[in-house]
Amino acid sequence: MTKQNQEPVITLGDKEMKVSDLTPQQQYLHSQILDLTNKQKRIQFELDQVNASLSVFQNTFVESTKEKADEVLNNSEEEKK
Repeated sequence: MTKQNQEPVITLGDKEMKVSDLTPQQQYLHSQILDLTNKQKRIQFELDQVNASLSVFQNTFVESTKEKADEVLNNSEEEKK
């Protein structure tokens, strides 16, 4: 059994319309909306990755400064002895 190619349909409110029934301008706007929606999702996906990576680098930096601070404090205490 082969799957029939179904024509793309959009839903506006409670009304369904075939994309082919839209005017050329409406089809263009629909294409723009689809493309921009996909870009928005891709950019959000990339932003999630950037935010996660940034958090790792920030936490690593904070930990490294704590290590250096502990080292300085320990050296300072040893010099007082």
